[in-house]
Amino acid sequence: MDVVVVGSCMTDLISYLPALPRSGETVHGDRFSVGFGGKGANQCVMAARLGARTAMVAKLGDDSFGHNYIQNFKDNNVNIDHVSLTKEASTGVAPIAVANNGENCIIIVGGANLKLTADDVTGAEPVIASAKVMVCQMEIEPDVTVAALRLARRHKVKTILNVAPVNGELKQELYSLADILCLNETEAERLVSETVDSERTARSAAHKLLDRGSSTVIVTLGKNGAVCVTRDEKIGEAVEQYIPTEPVKAVDTTGAGDAFVGALAYYLALHPSLTLTEMVQRSNRIATSSVLLPGTQSSYLHRKDLPQELFP
Repeated sequence: MDVVVVGSCMTDLISYLPALPRSGETVHGDRFSVGFGGKGANQCVMAARLGARTAMVAKLGDDSFGHNYIQNFKDNNVNIDHVSLTKEASTGVAPIAVANNGENCIIIVGGANLKLTADDVTGAEPVIASAKVMVCQMEIEPDVTVAALRLARRHKVKTILNVAPVNGELKQELYSLADILCLNETEAERLVSETVDSERTARSAAHKLLDRGSSTVIVTLGKNGAVCVTRDEKIGEAVEQYIPTEPVKAVDTTGAGDAFVGALAYYLALHPSLTLTEMVQRSNRIATSSVLLPGTQSSYLHRKDLPQELFP
């Protein structure tokens, strides 16, 4: 495998409306759709559509949503040897509201994702050990993510931890176990307890996360690009890089962060000769393409539909 993802699968229940409702407000929506989502599955599908050989380690409910998701993985050429069904919980769902300006808010109900165990990860050791890159997020139990990262470290597999969503403090071990810590400005704010709304404040937050044990931190800033800070042991200090992105009129920003992470995993696995800055630049462009279309995975383009200069 090129990329293995240990993480979540959600069925997206998407409502489109003129503006996001305020507290206590009822608004009329324009339309509704059901789609495939979940941070883990989104990232896996994005990497697969770019051409990576991918595998998913996940748990779904033994229900219509779960069976439909199995077919979705097959349609996207994702290996599902370690995607199992459970009767103990329903497939995870994510009700999503998308405003006309592209902004969104999301509620997640973990369901079967929270039934994924460390034993399931151990059972997937052969496929994890064979991978070039493994990706994790925080929509499954934290102990399962720790187990997966430990296993990948043991087999010298490069890892990305997408710290999303942030629910309180992050387990200390996660900072040092992940080769790359990737998070957006909101998630960075919650971890460092300070405002992150610019290149300058993103740099500050990244340095604080390096101090907690991370070796490379990428803070994505949506339409404002990304900040990448890496600890350089040779020179004894951190190297900073700001990577801007092209402004576009967004249709739907849902899943753009996952498109970025999936693309980054693809480049790390298949084009390791690129610098990290070049990988982030290209991943930004792929994420930007996803906000021009509605939906989550439905907005992810295949390699053949993207500018070919993105692929060395």
